Amino acid sequence: MTTSRTAPSPVTPGRRRRWRYVAGLLVLAALLVVGGRLAWTWLDPTAERTIDRSQPVLLQSIRDLSRFEAATGSFQVVVDLEKDAAFLPDAVKGSRTLFVGAGSVDAYVDFSKLAGGAVTVNAERTEATVRLPRAQLEKPNLDNRRSYVFAQQRGLIDRASDFLSSSPADQRELYVLAEKKIAEAATSSDLRSRADANTRAMLEGLLKSLGFTKVTVQLSDSP
Repeated sequence: MTTSRTAPSPVTPGRRRRWRYVAGLLVLAALLVVGGRLAWTWLDPTAERTIDRSQPVLLQSIRDLSRFEAATGSFQVVVDLEKDAAFLPDAVKGSRTLFVGAGSVDAYVDFSKLAGGAVTVNAERTEATVRLPRAQLEKPNLDNRRSYVFAQQRGLIDRASDFLSSSPADQRELYVLAEKKIAEAATSSDLRSRADANTRAMLEGLLKSLGFTKVTVQLSDSP
């Protein structure tokens, strides 16, 4: 029993030309799409660019520091600030902002205010007594990269006011309040005690390396 096979139809020159036209059109379409996207990226009229036109930094003053930075505390506070109108609902007039304030507080000992007899030694130069003021706390230093508003609700009047104003409400009040709360937290913490202990250990190690066998460091709230 024989099976007849149908011979494949020959590819005519005209069919080859049509396939070439189709392939060429596909390649051309792909090039146009890629070129269009590149051109839009380069010539996008809505794109923004940042130009830094800041003036050179001006050095205003230089101060000599005579203090020992003894400790640093890192703090974070969530400020919940709400403003209400007396006779209007919050949806109409009022705002509530949740702000994360993160920063640090330095504790230092000021050596520039030491009295004339702050350091005494015995006749054999084996014992030394140092009288120092207790550590003080520097102003909080907020970290702008870690401080941000993470939630905010505003009434219709507040939204309209900010939209129409040329200088919308800024966040200075939030930063000031966060600094105040961090300063209070630093005062109630053991940051000053830690700075006192670090200062005492530093002076004891320094004077013992100079040959003193007994070193006494006295800290007081007055210089």
